[in-house]
Amino acid sequence: MPKKKVYITIAVIFILVFFAGYLVYPFFKLPYIPQVPFKLGLDLQGGTHLIFEADLSKIKDAEKKDLMQGLKNVIERRVNYFGVREPVVQTQEASGQYRLIVELAGIKDPAEAIRMIGETPFLEFKEQKPNYDEIIANDKKVQETGSGNFEDPFQSTDLTGQYLQKSGIDFDQTTGKPSISIQFNDEGAKIFEELTERNAGKLLAISIDQIIISSPVVQEKISGGKAQITGNFSIDEAKTLVRNLNAGALPVPIKIISQETVGPILGKVSLEQSLKAGIIGFLGVILFMILFYRLPGVLAALALLIYVIFVLAMFKIVSVTLTLAGIAGFLLSIGMAVDANILIFARMKEELSLKKSLPTAIEEGFRRAWPSIRDSNFNSLIVCAILFSVAASFIKGFALTLGIGILGSMFSAIFITRNFLKLFMGTKIEKITWLWK
Repeated sequence: MPKKKVYITIAVIFILVFFAGYLVYPFFKLPYIPQVPFKLGLDLQGGTHLIFEADLSKIKDAEKKDLMQGLKNVIERRVNYFGVREPVVQTQEASGQYRLIVELAGIKDPAEAIRMIGETPFLEFKEQKPNYDEIIANDKKVQETGSGNFEDPFQSTDLTGQYLQKSGIDFDQTTGKPSISIQFNDEGAKIFEELTERNAGKLLAISIDQIIISSPVVQEKISGGKAQITGNFSIDEAKTLVRNLNAGALPVPIKIISQETVGPILGKVSLEQSLKAGIIGFLGVILFMILFYRLPGVLAALALLIYVIFVLAMFKIVSVTLTLAGIAGFLLSIGMAVDANILIFARMKEELSLKKSLPTAIEEGFRRAWPSIRDSNFNSLIVCAILFSVAASFIKGFALTLGIGILGSMFSAIFITRNFLKLFMGTKIEKITWLWK
């Protein structure tokens, strides 16, 4: 690469460093550039800890585990829909009781957190009981006389919100009244088809949060998994219901049994200790690189500092929620960034010991070290992808920050450090052999 291109490349790098550094720590106000804070997890900024109990009394034992997993997925999707990143949602079974533990970072008001979870509707389709007419007659008698107990003439079916794929708003072409169209997934469509087939000519009640809002008569078997919820909705009510259903309809009812506000004191101490350890480790690595590799070590230290600024800026750009586990992933990626430089510099020293010129040693060092850097980092990225896809929320944070850090470390070692080294090619400093060996 001609020296002019090297100068331009380095100038562009430092311009990007300036804006990335401003994004990480806005040392003064610039127009048109927003100041974005880091997003911290529950362990670092506090939040709300909630415990819900799930009503599985009507669920077969063999299905309870799968339903609790479905409930967990719905709640995670629900709180993320409202902008809460990286919620901790866990299921727990004790003495036959099934509970859901929810931790929401940054939500200091338990009432607000409960509202967010509570707005998730429980959608259920019910069919007539065998003695439907008798129950209706009895309920009418209870209403007239004021004595006796009411009984629900409908019974639960297997078709609940866990099979809901999407919902939307339709408008009656004659009256203009809104209704809710819903689409079930493949399994739900099959259940719905069987349900309408055996209830042809009967009422099929649609219940949301245990309240029947519509009970149309089934005319015939319905295939395709599409249904419609009609009722006396306003447009705003219909929009809210669709939003909540799309965010996740609960597969089973839940009730709150415990709530508390969690402070960040423990996380704050741990964060300070982690950052202190990270800074000491970072300075130790830089000192080692300079003492052992001399001028290339100095350039690697500068590239490493730029790497840290770029990665921290990326955390803000992609809205990464930082937890202690996430910070651990970032600190681990710094070590991997140094590892790439060590592979390159070790190979360069070997080439220089064979009396090769500095430009040749640089090119050979990068060319021969690249396969090892590529393979090790790609393997680590595969592990990060697996952890992010199947692990718990706090492990996902570790996997995400480590993955971003690995990509940044490859850019730092292969691109930034390489251009810094090329800056000295053809200069008097190239002739000072002790700086390179």
